[in-house]
Amino acid sequence: MSNNYVDAGSIVGFVFLGLFSLAVLVFYIISMWKIFVKAGKPGWAILIPFYNTLVELQILGRPWWFLLLIIFVPIADFVIGIIMIFDTARVFGKSTGFGFGLLFLSFIFIPILAFGDAKYIGPIAGQ
Repeated sequence: MSNNYVDAGSIVGFVFLGLFSLAVLVFYIISMWKIFVKAGKPGWAILIPFYNTLVELQILGRPWWFLLLIIFVPIADFVIGIIMIFDTARVFGKSTGFGFGLLFLSFIFIPILAFGDAKYIGPIAGQ
């Protein structure tokens, strides 16, 4: 005899997980929106795929063709992503240690960057 039913606990669990994931996503979008605004860019840019990366590259002072590398070169996206994380810390006047925080604990350090006292000091990539 087969059990062709889903118990209520599973449904509640999936609904809770979905709502929690949605809340985390909304909080991340709000945090990134705030970071873009601090850097003098439009916050809504975070909502548009690829354009948000292009705007972030502008914030960091990196060339636009990094976006092409991110899209088309398999290992380059990983390396450039790490470079962008550390550049993000630097353009907001934070240390390399904060960059490691962004890399490994981004769910904590992105809101700190967004809602804390960090000030955008301008694109400093390549310095």
